Amino acid sequence: MPGDTLIEVRDLTKRYGGVVALAGMNLTVERGTVHAVVGENGAGKSTLMKILAGAVRPDGGTVRIAGQAVTLDSPNEARKHGIGIVYQELSLFPERSVLANLFVNREPASFGIVSTRAMEAESRDLLARLGLHVDVRAPVGRLTIGERQLVELARVLLEEPQLIILDEPNSALNERETQRLFAVLRALRARGHTMLYVSHRLEEVFAISDRVTITRNGRDVLTRDRQDLTIPEVIEGMIGTQHEALFPPPLPRAAGHDEERIDIRGLVGGPLKGIDLTARSGEVVGLAGLEGSGVGALLSILFGTLRARTGTVTFPDRKGLPRNPTAAARRGVCLVPADRRRNGLMLEKSILFNISQVFVGARTGGSWLFRNGPAYQRAQRQIDNLKIKARSPWTLANQLSGGNQQKVVIGKWLEIGPKVFLLDDPTRGVDVGAKREIYGLIRRMSADGGIVLFSSTELPELVGLCDRIVVFYQGRIAGELSNVDDHTLLHVINTGEVPAQATLLRETTP
Repeated sequence: MPGDTLIEVRDLTKRYGGVVALAGMNLTVERGTVHAVVGENGAGKSTLMKILAGAVRPDGGTVRIAGQAVTLDSPNEARKHGIGIVYQELSLFPERSVLANLFVNREPASFGIVSTRAMEAESRDLLARLGLHVDVRAPVGRLTIGERQLVELARVLLEEPQLIILDEPNSALNERETQRLFAVLRALRARGHTMLYVSHRLEEVFAISDRVTITRNGRDVLTRDRQDLTIPEVIEGMIGTQHEALFPPPLPRAAGHDEERIDIRGLVGGPLKGIDLTARSGEVVGLAGLEGSGVGALLSILFGTLRARTGTVTFPDRKGLPRNPTAAARRGVCLVPADRRRNGLMLEKSILFNISQVFVGARTGGSWLFRNGPAYQRAQRQIDNLKIKARSPWTLANQLSGGNQQKVVIGKWLEIGPKVFLLDDPTRGVDVGAKREIYGLIRRMSADGGIVLFSSTELPELVGLCDRIVVFYQGRIAGELSNVDDHTLLHVINTGEVPAQATLLRETTP
């Protein structure tokens, strides 16, 4: 029950050579709660979780479970003490069945023969509670990402752990899959399960957790009930400075860049109903609205993945809408998608290959043969330019952190020198430190003469970074705002009505 301590960590230390990963970390987790651990990359979160899971041995400190000091010197030892972990990267065998993945190395057998009937019987009730209604004899590779994540969770739950560690469990999930996962986690909490939840997504941390521990530089800096915290307070604890410091001010326009613009008139397509909008170089234009309001449709039309029915769009090259994404790229129009794992990167390919992907595909002349020499130079240039943390250009994209993956997505577009930047939730799923770096990149894109359209599901980003915000409501523009706060912006997004006190640049009646 809440109030009864299950896990107590005191003064944990861990070094990797000269790098200090943990420098006296403390943590107390009560039974029957969802306890979130947040912090920037390198703050010590993952090392702490690996120690509790038995994958890493600490150099010093103590771990107590239900008041008893324990030594977790292997994953098997951690499991014996009732600790299970669901890692960010799924560890399933895609060619094996769901049942085989649920009972890896612990298959029930009769007279030496594995019993699939026994596996089905043992897992049936649990899978039903998780809402996972799939063919358990089919290969797990046929399932959606969300369903595979639930299989991974079910595998841990079948061992009946006291503590479930969830390390970025929804990093590859879309909004619908995330909400399904959260419904499962809430049901587990109601049944008395205890969970440690690690995530970069602070809105989701606030939606699911009971208590939050903030880490920085290998230490815990604050632990408090979630209801007694705000997101700006958490960010301040993570980075050691106030939330407003995340957002860099506009930069002076670089010399030699004339003003460029996109002019949109009477645009109709998807849910859009007669959109008029002008975006200029030197400013960051925010696009805000509920799902289906028209923001996504506008970006898709501008990038050539959705056809407009009527209306005109004039780009800086004085031409109209691109026929397809390849044509858009050749004209210097880039799209950084919200889901980098599915739409922005080839995760099994190297940084080198990903950086050169658009450059090679968008070329209109010369050799189409992929050559490693020039590709290496492009990759190294962007690694240096964007401060991508990687061993070499040959490092695979799936070995990078979320923030560094997003930098690779941005870097591959920078290689073609784009004039129009369509940024669809470009900081989704990255830590606060990486967000701060990406915000700086966006300001530089604008100052260097780029036209920046910036969509985000995080209202503080829109308010903190954008020079003006265009709010979409039911396919129309409700208004263009500046100097607005989160509360006012949320009101306009949900109602389509602009309060009288808001700084209104333009208003359209929905």
